[in-house]
Amino acid sequence: MAPRFGFSDLWEKETRKGTPVVVTMENPNYSIVEVDEPDGAFTPMERTRGKNAKQVTWVLLLQAHKAVGCLAWLATASWSLLGSVKRRLCFNHRLGSETWQRQMAFLVVYCAVPCTVRRSFDSLLRLFWIKYKKIKPRIDEEPFRNDDVEGSGTEYPMVLVQIPMCNEKEVYEQSISAVCQLDWPKDRMLIQVLDDSDDGSIQELIRAEVTKWSQKGVNIIYRHRLVRTGYKAGNLKSAMSCDYVKAYEFVAIFDADFQPNSDFLKLTVPHFKEKPELGLVQARWAFVNKDENLLTRLQNINLCFHFEVEQQVNGVFLNFFGFNGTAGVWRIKALEESGGWLERTTVEDMDIAVRAHLHGWKFIYLNDVKVLCEVPESYEAYKKQQHRWHSGPMQLFRLCLGAILTSKIAMWKKANLILLFFLLRKLILPFYSFTLFCVILPITMFVPEAELPVWVICYVPIFMSLLNVLPAPKSFPFIVPYLLFENTMSVTKFNAMVSGLFQLGSSYEWIVTKKAGRSSESDLLGLTDKSMPPNQMVRGVSDSELLEIGQAEEQKKQTVAVKKTNKIFHKELALAFLLLTAAVRSLLASQGVHFYFLLFQGLTFLLVGLDLIGEQMS
Repeated sequence: MAPRFGFSDLWEKETRKGTPVVVTMENPNYSIVEVDEPDGAFTPMERTRGKNAKQVTWVLLLQAHKAVGCLAWLATASWSLLGSVKRRLCFNHRLGSETWQRQMAFLVVYCAVPCTVRRSFDSLLRLFWIKYKKIKPRIDEEPFRNDDVEGSGTEYPMVLVQIPMCNEKEVYEQSISAVCQLDWPKDRMLIQVLDDSDDGSIQELIRAEVTKWSQKGVNIIYRHRLVRTGYKAGNLKSAMSCDYVKAYEFVAIFDADFQPNSDFLKLTVPHFKEKPELGLVQARWAFVNKDENLLTRLQNINLCFHFEVEQQVNGVFLNFFGFNGTAGVWRIKALEESGGWLERTTVEDMDIAVRAHLHGWKFIYLNDVKVLCEVPESYEAYKKQQHRWHSGPMQLFRLCLGAILTSKIAMWKKANLILLFFLLRKLILPFYSFTLFCVILPITMFVPEAELPVWVICYVPIFMSLLNVLPAPKSFPFIVPYLLFENTMSVTKFNAMVSGLFQLGSSYEWIVTKKAGRSSESDLLGLTDKSMPPNQMVRGVSDSELLEIGQAEEQKKQTVAVKKTNKIFHKELALAFLLLTAAVRSLLASQGVHFYFLLFQGLTFLLVGLDLIGEQMS
């Protein structure tokens, strides 16, 4: 029975009108039957004899009374909710001076928080289900013969391997070496080194490395463009236009700092067999320098959540996720039918993934297949990378929104693309973090009548940080720095989001992320992920070249070290001044937890603004 409110009491009073009737039963022999459903009083034997009309009437009346009670309860709850909203608006109208702060906070908190928290929590629940059921893509049987891969294995498909790079002096040697040692028949694989370097000395080094491996019998070629148009997308597009590419069925792409294991192709390409609708197989990234400094540890938290939760959940339940631009294998037919590489945005990987999804191609994500790479070790490099990663999606959203709405995919897939894939992670979260923690909160310290509840600035951010850290349990000691640093990065992400959404000049900038070159042989031995089997560890160079590496290291020690300088970031310093000033105002007003949050957040902005986090650029 629904709860009794004033509305239902009024209804009962109206139904009691009239003259009461007293019914006297002449036959005292009667029985009471409890009826839960319309047909609950009739046993199979009774149905053969016919139904009692009086019992049916009473059952229908009971059901009607329940329905009216539910409707009355819903009406009363809706009326109460509307009354609460009306009283809130009238209260804000009476306050006058702080109305705009409260309304803005109300919109930001009650619109952004539920969808972001629910999305993260729902993704983690799906991940637990995947782990519990042990759901992952599997190869049913050995797709290729176990003969010597050096022989002419006709069952092995033709695979094209591409290594796009641009002025990658620190990492080109290791990546070329790792790709050339892939365990695949040499006559069934071609390696393209796509060099966009504008430094002549680096071009000569890369060309010499390619020549060395070519003399060892590896099928590898060197390509260099005179005009670097379209950046990485233009580089890949130019390489795919070669006539000999028509003989190949799949293409594997690795950025210059990625070093795949020798069995990478054997773990990825077999998934395409007997699956003509499969267009992409994506592997996971593993980081050799994740413990190098505080900045790399914080990046590891974000990327672990991205690969462990977002990519894996979307791959299992949606058969779609964003291509990461590297460490993946594409079916060339899927690339061609989707329009190939386009130069219209700086996120060509996301662009081709969305277009392939709209054409009906399916994706597979392999969480167990890991490829070693680097994360930026300096804040300047990381900031430029995040600017490109957040401005490009908004620019792409403007370009492909019409194609998404007019595509033939299911409506729920369109909603997932628009609301979750684009808006939630790339627009709502940066807007929420920046406006709430960097604008609204410090301003409310100077308006005595306005205030934000404690749960908004304390409980919700901590809960969100806990959800993000769960995929990387070893990072729990860094949960507070992670929360403060993510709020600091919201400035860069918000600026990039606005730049991409309104197609400003900075949204077209492509700056190659600076590498430290730590993926050398010695670093791989010491920093490789302990969860990876020892027999799958990547060898950056061969044993015969270890002596050359040692000699090179000795020469580096003898040379004069290049002085590294700190760069000043003015936006972060301006916000540090605002937050610290608000913290002082909060302390004078005795506003409790607001002071501590503003103090530590302001100090974080100060450290980042002075470039005191991560390595400095030379």
